[in-house]
Amino acid sequence: MELKIAELRSKGKALILLGARRTGKTTLLNMISLNNQDTAWLNADEPEVRALFEHFGSAQFGFLFGGKKNLVIDEAQRIQDIGIKLKLIIDQFPEINMIVSGSSSLDLANKINEPLTGRKIELRLFPLSFQEMVDHHGWLKEKQLIPYRLIYGYYPEIVTKPEDARRNLVEISESYLFKDLFSYEGIHKPGKLMKLVQALALQMGKEVSYLELSRMVELDKETIEKYIGLLEQAFIVFRLPAFSRNLRKELKRGRKIYFYDNGIRNAVLSNFSPLELRQDVGGLWENFLISERLKVLKYNDIYSNAYFWRTQDQQEIDYIEDRDGILHAFEFKWKSKPGYKFSRTFTESYPVHSLNVIHSGNFEEFLSLK
Repeated sequence: MELKIAELRSKGKALILLGARRTGKTTLLNMISLNNQDTAWLNADEPEVRALFEHFGSAQFGFLFGGKKNLVIDEAQRIQDIGIKLKLIIDQFPEINMIVSGSSSLDLANKINEPLTGRKIELRLFPLSFQEMVDHHGWLKEKQLIPYRLIYGYYPEIVTKPEDARRNLVEISESYLFKDLFSYEGIHKPGKLMKLVQALALQMGKEVSYLELSRMVELDKETIEKYIGLLEQAFIVFRLPAFSRNLRKELKRGRKIYFYDNGIRNAVLSNFSPLELRQDVGGLWENFLISERLKVLKYNDIYSNAYFWRTQDQQEIDYIEDRDGILHAFEFKWKSKPGYKFSRTFTESYPVHSLNVIHSGNFEEFLSLK
């Protein structure tokens, strides 16, 4: 990610770094920016910085920058009218390289999209990835840790302080991860939101019905859909839609919902039981693979539409990528299943490029382009 940011930094455009809280955005910015004297660093968590932007003027900012080449604005979503003010900085100081970070896209992305049209490059920072950990301490070590990763995930402080993993995950999930959501004006019932997150955690890897969720959580269907959208914007969960090209029995409007991190999912349920004692190993494995694959696609600029596939008579495929019109179908099994056969309905109906069964013995290539 450091190399990617260095590559994308561009005068005349703002590099927008988005991601959930505690995924390491500030640490990353420190690594790439504070090792020289050419960087002005502003943290919008500080009242003085927010006050500076309230009385925005080119003269005072010119004095602040003092000829520096780089400007970093951390937690930028806390600045009022941040998009307009970033545009003014870019227009008046085109020689400056600017990096802007935000802990949530709830406010930041909404406030910058229109003012910064054509003036920004967005990057998403996820929790650490399988490939990053392989690069750090080798393939064999990381593969041995997969059962642990399925339970505790890849948040940086969980990886670096495994002895405090449970406590830190609970703290992240209870005190940090939902902070932006609970302060958001559209959330009127935070208790119901947490109940919804728990319901999604229990249904991970299964097709989700908004109507069923509304009954479980006791919220109307429209509010359920709205809250799930907000959970996506806060980088807690993401949706996987159903693949359909109008075969008669295909599900056309279904969706599955996954968590960006297994550890957060397990913290929501307060379940850190080891893998051998769990009934949800298949769901944990599926969530791990799909969330890790998402990192691979995003970090390597691979443009692909992702889906699951299912018919009314319960034929299904866990995961499909549509890349340039070619379909790549994947089934996820924790343990190898030699001779596994994909649905004939699917293989006879679509010009599939590849059929792949991904299990604990061969998953590395699926999660790496190396």
